[in-house]
Amino acid sequence: MAGERGTQLRDAAPADFPAILALNDAEVAHTSAMDMARLRQLHGYAGWHRVAVVDGAVAAFLLAMRDGCGYVNPNFDWFAARYPRFLYVDRVVVGAGFQGLGLGSQLYRELFEQARRQQVPVIACEYNLQPPNAASQAFHDRFGFREVGSQWLDGGAKRVSLQVAELTSSAPDA
Repeated sequence: MAGERGTQLRDAAPADFPAILALNDAEVAHTSAMDMARLRQLHGYAGWHRVAVVDGAVAAFLLAMRDGCGYVNPNFDWFAARYPRFLYVDRVVVGAGFQGLGLGSQLYRELFEQARRQQVPVIACEYNLQPPNAASQAFHDRFGFREVGSQWLDGGAKRVSLQVAELTSSAPDA
């Protein structure tokens, strides 16, 4: 999908990993820490790992896992115990200098279409309630996500809202 600033969505490649790590590090308060070894591991589990490239720079990424992929994570495990088929968004990050271009929405629209093609009925994710991540909440609300649970993580340092979007035949207009 092309945008006015030369936007391209494509599969993430190992050459993108340094840029992905930099984007993740800049937003670590809203996601979780990740080093190169962890990124390689997550990439191996990923059923969908895409980047948005703007004018040649990796500006955003989305990393999602399919049910049954072997990923061990308390949020993924929570969904796996309740949903037989799902696609779990582990993280979506848009660089600060690229916010407002609709990159997150482009990545999510593409993700929803991929899930429909694979006949995956549920997209699952979580976002922070404590510390709050109001931007992520508003973003996910636009895509029709609803809370199905919550849990405390990191020894009580973080509370997340566990969210699902059940797929229909048409994509949300977010």
